[in-house]
Amino acid sequence: MSEIFYVVPEEQHNALVTAAYKKRGYSGQEAEAGARFCAEATRHGIRTHNALKALHLDHLFGSGAGGCVPKAKIEKIKLPYRASQVWNANRKLGQATGYAAIETAIKLADKYGVGMVSVDNAFHYLWGGGYVMEAAKRGYIAYTNCTASLAEVVPFGGKFPTLGTNPHSWGFPTQDAIGYPIVIDWATSVVAMGRVQQLAREGKQLPPGAAVDDQGNPTTDPTKAKFLVPFGQHKGYGLALMNEIIGAFIGGSLPTIRNRWGNAEAGEKQTCDFFFQVWKPEAMNSGSFAKGRSQTENVKAVIQDILGHGNENCMLPGQLEANAAARSAKNGGLLFSEAEINAFNELAAEARKKKWNLADLKVAQ
Repeated sequence: MSEIFYVVPEEQHNALVTAAYKKRGYSGQEAEAGARFCAEATRHGIRTHNALKALHLDHLFGSGAGGCVPKAKIEKIKLPYRASQVWNANRKLGQATGYAAIETAIKLADKYGVGMVSVDNAFHYLWGGGYVMEAAKRGYIAYTNCTASLAEVVPFGGKFPTLGTNPHSWGFPTQDAIGYPIVIDWATSVVAMGRVQQLAREGKQLPPGAAVDDQGNPTTDPTKAKFLVPFGQHKGYGLALMNEIIGAFIGGSLPTIRNRWGNAEAGEKQTCDFFFQVWKPEAMNSGSFAKGRSQTENVKAVIQDILGHGNENCMLPGQLEANAAARSAKNGGLLFSEAEINAFNELAAEARKKKWNLADLKVAQ
């Protein structure tokens, strides 16, 4: 790491983030869920979806704009399908809703082998990888997708943003095979808007072909980036479209008005939708693996074959997050840059809490 990072004890981080959420009217449970999730993102090196992003979204589209309702209650819709639940989140805080949904899907999987939770009328849950990683660490295969806060991605071949960054997240329990869960987590745009905001904060440039300005011209300047483009052209477009269609089946409305409060026709909905699916590996076990291998041994053999034949230096999805978590553990806290510390101090002023002094913080090894 060429950049200098400072170590903030997790308790100190969580206390400030919890206070910031409470100051905005959230319950203690919601605030603690928000802080816990932001700590997990930071621990695993997901700087684009840490507390700064979470509270910024809440200010722009959440409690500060009426798009998220502190202390809202989740309503469960009655269905005849035992392994599936559908919820009306009533605009409850996304992290609290996401944690509840993944836990429910896990309980359904324990009972039926597979569990599915669809969430309508939600506020964005941030880093989808955090939820599936939680399940994978406990031995489950998990998947989630959501419709992003705003339509800010231009479809392949188009010129106007009608899609969200619409992430997909998969988690696989591969700890016994490689030492950490494989977590495949990506936005369907070349970069997430959180990455644009992070690079602007750090004074760095975007990669070419990731964004356009307000005139539709390509730009690498994050301060001029207005809209994003899909990765892989038609392939990323198709994956982004998938989220919108799944959301539409759940109850989601028009993507171009999502979270644009005050700009919708009467009767239209402007909230996000989540989809979670969790299943036990045993529920897909054929019992017939080559050379008498167990399911776990077979997974390990497949991964070793993929990384063999001269591919030994290839990286597996989830490896960066595992390395970041190990680095956080080695330093005994969460790692932030000076620019991030300064941004947290703005939150401290808002929440009327003591600011973090760089001189009091250890420099990360």
